[in-house]
Amino acid sequence: MGRAFEFRKARKMKRWSAMSKAFTRIGKDIVMAVKEGGPDPDTNAKLRAVIQNAKSVNMPKDNVERAIKRASDKSQGDYKIVLFEGYAPHGIAVLVETATDNNNRTVANIRSHFNKCDGNLGTSGSVEFMFDHTCNFTINAEGLDPEELELELIDFGAEEIFKDEDGIHIYAPFEYFGAIQKELENREIEILSSGFERIPQVTKTLNAEQTADVEKLLEKLEEDDDVQNVYHTMESSEEETEK
Repeated sequence: MGRAFEFRKARKMKRWSAMSKAFTRIGKDIVMAVKEGGPDPDTNAKLRAVIQNAKSVNMPKDNVERAIKRASDKSQGDYKIVLFEGYAPHGIAVLVETATDNNNRTVANIRSHFNKCDGNLGTSGSVEFMFDHTCNFTINAEGLDPEELELELIDFGAEEIFKDEDGIHIYAPFEYFGAIQKELENREIEILSSGFERIPQVTKTLNAEQTADVEKLLEKLEEDDDVQNVYHTMESSEEETEK
């Protein structure tokens, strides 16, 4: 298995761990998708993808419909994706994706989290190059052979395909998201969820005490309402992975 498999295994139980946080994040994704491509999922591929993700975390249909309606209101403010880069203690690179309607507030909060946890907020480009920007899909595995599918999707940008109890997972560079989504839909393959992730090219192993120092910062960032995703270069332990 490749880096995408190991990355997914380590993050599987952490992503969208709190249901209320998951709904908040997806609600922002809906606003951004509607503002960009309109409220009709039939003509808005990004919105279709977000609705699939909402289903994957059991977000009620009424919540999704209300979010689309709110996003269609001209008085609804838009969210902008802002990337923050820095270092946690012990030389661990940290990449923070936020969706914010108030950049000044978000900058102040993220800077405060880093400072309080003995980290350093860096400048643009200081750590982003350490991560591969990828897109991913989880599809219904019924009737599909992962090896055959991988051969068929190579031409559409797929780099790593593997199967687990959740389905078949497809990873590719960020820019191939649209092509793969279109091909899966053309084949009438059920997409269970999809998204984007940043996979560290190299990770660093820490001892238990050092890991706790880094986790303190990561937890504060994850709890921030403006934060969508947090990525880092700390090697996940087996114990942490299995939680």
